Amino acid sequence: MSLAEHIKTTLELPTFIVHQYLEDLSDADLFVRPAEKMNHIAWQLGHLIQSEHFHVTQVFPGTMPALPDGFQEQYTKETAASQNPADFHTKAEYLQLIQEQRQGTLKVLAGLSDPQLMQPAPETVSYLGPTVGCIFAGESTHWMMHAGQWAVVRRNLGKPPLF
Repeated sequence: MSLAEHIKTTLELPTFIVHQYLEDLSDADLFVRPAEKMNHIAWQLGHLIQSEHFHVTQVFPGTMPALPDGFQEQYTKETAASQNPADFHTKAEYLQLIQEQRQGTLKVLAGLSDPQLMQPAPETVSYLGPTVGCIFAGESTHWMMHAGQWAVVRRNLGKPPLF
């Protein structure tokens, strides 16, 4: 198995978990916070989508599908406190953007050889790891870390545990 195939496999679990956790949540449910002063799911989804876009484009500029105009500015530390649904997107929009960005990530990943994935990561995203492969693999960890918070939201909403 190539490194790209292995990384693709590691991205499948968070994709599945994210969709399962979101499936029975309403748009309003996306604004429930796991705990006081923690970010709600709506903000986290935007953050994750724009982060994946940013990470891949730092390594391979111009390869990812475009995000909506102003999207990155909507998901900053300053916007995380907002509870106004008009400041964010709908669940359907997030799901579409997740799919578009992940397909972009997988398309880029599929074209990379093991030696390319072992190249040093750009300094701007080296916090995810020292190699290009680590940047792609880091998406799995990032999505799972946030999705773990959504399990708490689900329980607070009276939803059954899924896993």
